[in-house]
Amino acid sequence: MALSRKFHIALATSLGAALCSASAADLPVRPSASDLIKTSQPSDWRPLNPENTLYMELPAGRVVIELAPEFAPQNVANIKTLVREHYFDGLAILRSQDNYVAQWGDPNAETQPKSLGSAKAKVAGEFSVPMANDKHFVRQKDFDGYAPQIGHSNGFPVGRDPKSKTTWLAHCYGMVGVGRDNDTDSGNGAELYAVTGHAPRHLDRNITVVGRVIAGMPLLTTLTRGSEAMGFYGGKDARTPITSVRFESEVPEAERSHLEVMRSEAPIYQSILEAQRNRGGPWNKYAANYLELCNAMIPVRERPKQ
Repeated sequence: MALSRKFHIALATSLGAALCSASAADLPVRPSASDLIKTSQPSDWRPLNPENTLYMELPAGRVVIELAPEFAPQNVANIKTLVREHYFDGLAILRSQDNYVAQWGDPNAETQPKSLGSAKAKVAGEFSVPMANDKHFVRQKDFDGYAPQIGHSNGFPVGRDPKSKTTWLAHCYGMVGVGRDNDTDSGNGAELYAVTGHAPRHLDRNITVVGRVIAGMPLLTTLTRGSEAMGFYGGKDARTPITSVRFESEVPEAERSHLEVMRSEAPIYQSILEAQRNRGGPWNKYAANYLELCNAMIPVRERPKQ
């Protein structure tokens, strides 16, 4: 006797459920990234360089930015001049665009611009630099649509091209870049932005990236969105003022944030990447066996007390 269509559907459904159940049961339990971090040793971490670490003080708290002079030496030098001469003190957040960036600088730049002091008005764009500049690159094995190779250098997400022998910082969440107009040398670091949304990697090699936010991202991601085009604040919008921007080296030891970053070259970091690439059970039912560059966790912690 022929089997009914309903029986075939029921049989296929039950077999599919059984296969899914078996697949879920077979996914092994693996240490998570946070489990592995707990096993790290002091040598797996590096302290921030106080001369490359900025504290941007906002009314709601502190944003800590680590600069990357190896990837943008001229632009970072100009930003350091601006910070040293207290250019950013009293300026404001200019823009908060949903799922994109928060940008800060001089709100009166078009009418009564604040003096740049001894900083340069124009700096050549450093969209990529020679690979020789980067002494700490550790390659990530995953495919990337924006770069022939990807990896991390001192905790910064990096793309590079062995054919052109160039490398660059990627536009991942929290990365800090230099605002510019159409001309490639029209930026100088007086206007900076931090990526607050999904990684806009199409900006890679189109804008100079100078560092990343190490701590304080919630202060930028929760800003009220600007009412004008591209999230800029209009005349009726309340801007968040910048109290000051200082080098960590200028701040008394007792008032510092004392942060450290996991070393990209530490073997445990590769294990952490693998834990994110292939997350284990029992909650996860599918292992992607893939990790996007901007989804790679870069651990940061407060330095343990001696």
